[in-house]
Amino acid sequence: MIQLRTLGNSELEVSPIGLGVIQFAGGSRALQAVLPAIPEKDRVEIVITALEGGINWFDTSELIGAGRSEEYLVEALDGLGEFNQQAIIATKWSPYLRFAGNIKKAFHERLDKLDPYPICLYQVPNPNPFSSLKAEMNAMADLMEDGKIRAIGVSNFTPDQMRQAHAALKKRDLGLASNQVQYNLMNRKIEFNGVLETARELGISLIAWAPLASGILTGKFHKNPEILARIPSVRRKRLEKKLETSRPVIAVLDEIAAKYSSEPAQVALAWLINQGKDIVAIPGASRVGHVLEGIGAMNLSLADEDMHQLNDVSHRLVH
Repeated sequence: MIQLRTLGNSELEVSPIGLGVIQFAGGSRALQAVLPAIPEKDRVEIVITALEGGINWFDTSELIGAGRSEEYLVEALDGLGEFNQQAIIATKWSPYLRFAGNIKKAFHERLDKLDPYPICLYQVPNPNPFSSLKAEMNAMADLMEDGKIRAIGVSNFTPDQMRQAHAALKKRDLGLASNQVQYNLMNRKIEFNGVLETARELGISLIAWAPLASGILTGKFHKNPEILARIPSVRRKRLEKKLETSRPVIAVLDEIAAKYSSEPAQVALAWLINQGKDIVAIPGASRVGHVLEGIGAMNLSLADEDMHQLNDVSHRLVH
């Protein structure tokens, strides 16, 4: 039985691992150079495997594929009968070239895309130069007070921006549930730049995006470098830069995975969600195997010595 975690200042209870479904938008014109298309039957299998394995929430976004990942998530859920009622959906407003006044209009457009499923967590990503955080949080608070969402989140906010958002919501007797940030064994900046400290001070959960460092921490590129040749050049160049520096971490992940008859990806995710009950992660999935890695991580209990070993090898990359 997977133990759920309360998401920050909210009543939402989510599994330690959620599922990022931006890959569902793959194949669209804007994304075909980065993300390949996923057949409908595979999308359905991904979603049902997640729910059956104890993953109860899905993270998507308006921006990715112009809402296509939202639409395809709905298509996958629709085939599951009442089983789909377990699903918690999180999505994001797109702030680009928009003011806070657009939040309510965009929200109803998101509802149309996700119909008949409610939006539980609505998020404001990437601080917006076109409107103030106070105005954005007030627009989100209106949705919350109207009972249209269950929690308010942000993404890529700095410590100061988190404080501003928290303060604006507190004036409305509401709280900020989450901040979605990059966090993994190859990127531990939030531990040193005040994000983690501030989140814990304010009672905000952190949602780790890219928890496997875009696949680097699976070890697949190290063991099978020919895989890189099949990846679009934009993403391939980014991955190639990280291969050498990540080798010490991959070696430790392999060692620990062998100890538990597990996979390196499961160990990397287990390390992440063991950083605290206020940390949850949203690995992406383009096939069922990726979902099984997340499920395996939630059922993997790492010994203290394993956690220390991973902490030590990854800290050496930072310092």
